[in-house]
Amino acid sequence: MNRHASYLLLILSLAVLDQLTKALVAAKIGLYETIPVVPGFFNFTHIHNKGAIFGFFSNSEKLPVFILLTGASFCALGFVVYYFVKTPLGERFTKIALSMILAGALGNLSDRLLRGYVIDFLDVYVKRWHWPFFNVADSCITIGALLLIAGFFRRKPACSPSS
Repeated sequence: MNRHASYLLLILSLAVLDQLTKALVAAKIGLYETIPVVPGFFNFTHIHNKGAIFGFFSNSEKLPVFILLTGASFCALGFVVYYFVKTPLGERFTKIALSMILAGALGNLSDRLLRGYVIDFLDVYVKRWHWPFFNVADSCITIGALLLIAGFFRRKPACSPSS
């Protein structure tokens, strides 16, 4: 069996979950419609994000911004794939973190290429303060990045010879 098969399965599963949740939201919740889930804290709200993470550049309808964001997404995806391949198999924690980042990047890049925008629908808030809308792919990227950071802190420092 391929030594990366379990990671590829994780990536594929998360990317499919992301696309399924977005398709469900697109089919069942009208654009800008809000469905309260936990009143005062969490809603499903269907929006289209033409920008980058947390809605940066989301008000831009310009083709150069779309090309720049899509190109940056491809570059970031390439970097993460390279890092994933170069990471030794024994570093499972890092491989899982990178798999989550890859799944999220693929999910959002698929949206951008197929729809021209990313579907966001998770709305976390307290009173009038709302966290930027996000989706399953954004969650995968964020959790993967946090796991990577945690992994850097949990690594044992290399032993250096005494002088």
